[in-house]
Amino acid sequence: MIDLAEVQPGRESDFVTRIPLPPDRLDALSREILQLKEEMNAIILAHNYQVPEIQDVADFVGDSLGLSQQAAKTKAETIVFCGVHFMAETAKILNPGKTVLLPDKDAGCSLEASCPAHKLKALQDTNPNFYTIAYINCSAEVKALSDVICTSGNAVKIVQASPKERDLLFVPDENLGAWVMEQTRRKMTLWQGSCYAHVEFTHAGVMRIRRQFPDAPLVAHPECTKAVRMLADEICSTEKMVDFCKRSPAPAFLIATEAGMIHRLNKECPGKRFVPVPVENCRCNECKFMKMNTLEKLHDCMLSRSPRVELSQALIERARLPIERMLRISSQALANAG
Repeated sequence: MIDLAEVQPGRESDFVTRIPLPPDRLDALSREILQLKEEMNAIILAHNYQVPEIQDVADFVGDSLGLSQQAAKTKAETIVFCGVHFMAETAKILNPGKTVLLPDKDAGCSLEASCPAHKLKALQDTNPNFYTIAYINCSAEVKALSDVICTSGNAVKIVQASPKERDLLFVPDENLGAWVMEQTRRKMTLWQGSCYAHVEFTHAGVMRIRRQFPDAPLVAHPECTKAVRMLADEICSTEKMVDFCKRSPAPAFLIATEAGMIHRLNKECPGKRFVPVPVENCRCNECKFMKMNTLEKLHDCMLSRSPRVELSQALIERARLPIERMLRISSQALANAG
């Protein structure tokens, strides 16, 4: 398995270079995947950052919150999760009796790697009044140590619903946590972790692309640094990016998040132009971990029913509580908004 701590942005040798599939092979694999899905009574969930050909065969494409909600309510016997490891773990936690498959077992996350459970526990032990809010981009072990989980789409609501008398500890993304503090005015202790792909966007890079598209709104993910967020017209989760771009009359948008998002935006907002914000030193606006999943690996994992995500029952029971608390708070907020 890849040691995420050893992978540095720009080290292409750590990952397999993607070669586009010939159209006939792409069509054949897609048809076989859909046939296997019916035979297995499976659902295919894909994150917005997956390659286009995986998004196109998925039953549901969305952000971490939407995928968690779909995993929680599915009646399928098998969940094929096209994302990274912590996402597939979340699906298993919510569906302990179902088979959960991940096309590439080594598809990890720099945020998850930045927050080992033993280090979090050591910090928690320094303050018994900590109320731990864990961004969903973390391991099952970290979830099990947390009071509630959040996603970029609901983090503000989760923090607003947190006990006023507790000291809030937000892990592992310091940029998302800082943005949430700006929105809620709740003081939090922030874990020092970041998404390597999102921190590659820079103030200078945004300014350069803006000179080419001066009237295009900048839509940025809250995992970006403050230097980028302060230039944004809209800061939101990937799911809310779709909503914003649909509603906006602008014909073109600058997008500061992982480049896989462009495919979904093009599909759902036809006639509009989406320009990925460039990065300085590498193709880091593509998450190399997300791109470890390929259509071939998706097909092979469904054919062989492996690799499977397995967790102990004790870990599932502990990690499930903060996830269910998140889903409950999100449902209540949606009901109140309606």
